[in-house]
Amino acid sequence: MARNYRHIQQYEKEMGEMKAQGISVREIGEKFGLTYEQAHDFFKRYNRKQRRLAAGIKIKPKGRPLKNDAELPPSVQQLSKTAQLQYELARKDAKIKALEMENELMRDFLSLTERK
Repeated sequence: MARNYRHIQQYEKEMGEMKAQGISVREIGEKFGLTYEQAHDFFKRYNRKQRRLAAGIKIKPKGRPLKNDAELPPSVQQLSKTAQLQYELARKDAKIKALEMENELMRDFLSLTERK
């Protein structure tokens, strides 16, 4: 018999509501057919992600980056305007830091090859 697979993040809203009601992680995992470790790891990842979003730290998306880098990820679009601006500032700071490092590496390379 074929099994219907769903990604654990599709249950995110329901699992969060159950956790807010005070249901244990083990019981939540059993309801969705997950082991305790899977449910526990999910909540660990979810809480880490929420802490980073609240602090304005950029969350690195998996896979190839989008061509139009102007759009915010859906998880950030749900947040308040202040948190969205903090997220954008963190992204811009990270981009500036990456460009500074690249510039420094290029300067070092050119000085080692005795070019100006």
